[in-house]
Amino acid sequence: MKKLITLLLCNTLFSMASAQIAQAPLTQLSKELQQIYELGHINGFSVAIVNADSILYAQGFGYSDIVRKKEYTANTVQPIASISKTVIGIALLKAQELEKLKLDDPINDYLPFEVVNPYFPEETITIRQLASHTSTIKDASQYEGRGYVLKQKENGGAKLNKNFRPPNEFMDYSIFLENILNEKGEWYKKKNFIKKKPGEIFEYSNLGAGLAALVLENAVNEPFHQFTKAHIFTPLNLSNTGWSLDDLDASKHTKLYADIETELAPYQLINFPDGGLITSAMDLGLYLIELISGYQGKGTLLNKESYAKLFSPNLNDANHKDRNESAYNDEYNMGIFMGISAQGKIGHSGGDPAVTTLMFFDSKTKIGKLLIANTDLKKEGIQEFISIFKTLDSYETKL
Repeated sequence: MKKLITLLLCNTLFSMASAQIAQAPLTQLSKELQQIYELGHINGFSVAIVNADSILYAQGFGYSDIVRKKEYTANTVQPIASISKTVIGIALLKAQELEKLKLDDPINDYLPFEVVNPYFPEETITIRQLASHTSTIKDASQYEGRGYVLKQKENGGAKLNKNFRPPNEFMDYSIFLENILNEKGEWYKKKNFIKKKPGEIFEYSNLGAGLAALVLENAVNEPFHQFTKAHIFTPLNLSNTGWSLDDLDASKHTKLYADIETELAPYQLINFPDGGLITSAMDLGLYLIELISGYQGKGTLLNKESYAKLFSPNLNDANHKDRNESAYNDEYNMGIFMGISAQGKIGHSGGDPAVTTLMFFDSKTKIGKLLIANTDLKKEGIQEFISIFKTLDSYETKL
């Protein structure tokens, strides 16, 4: 009995020691991130580190409301900007699995209005070209000039971005895209396209991303927000994720800040599929777990063949004017709305007024990390943001 008690005691002490060793990097990581937060250039942010099985670390720092001193947590929600585009990619591949479309189909097979490059009117634009940003569609000045719309007319002392339009100018994104990209549209110009054949050159296009979502809507005969909820958010149990605050607990939403002292007036994106997804670090962490699992052929949203297409590079040197080989450049190569860097980092970055985000996983270690911030970043803020992500990088294999 004494031997058994001694053995049990040793096992208990070993388990306690192992837990303390495992906890030490988490505590140290939180301490280092808190020190970076105290530089004072970002009001609130959240981070997560995940592998293919679980969320290894998720934490919020600072405030989601600086006046009420409401803490920014891992469950605080906010827009994540262009990381949203990766959802379009998964949705397109799900629609292909359902035999509603094919990636190499002409987009005009599914659109209620025609879109052609006026410099090459005989050349068709395909869904794959939209998804790899080789459609030759440019982000016309009207994209920013008319694409951000205030949620309400009166905003107290909140700051207005120069591009914010009044609420009565909000419209369906199909009308918005038609006005810019169809030759009969109110804001159409030939220079909304580049003078290259579709498929020939990389040109990052938010308008092209919105157009891909519209193609999907018409192919599946279901609104984009409903299709993505049914086939992505619900299966992954992303309860704090949606395209509108109407789909979420609005009390969890952070305020956005034009600077560390000034709240930015609440706004919405007309072309919402390109950057309007609202989520939390916890939910985005679960989504990133699925991406890593899918990369390894074990995902649940798509079959192996579809996931292989999601992550298969579509670009080469000839598609780029100048190819940036930095570690987290998501434009070096492109799967289906999935960025691939020269150093094997897979994911996407994002930026909108008072929103800056990063989400990547390492194709070698199969570990991912993300960072979401609620403040417009000036020079010092950019350096703080980079420091946060570098710190996550340094702990990637320590957890």
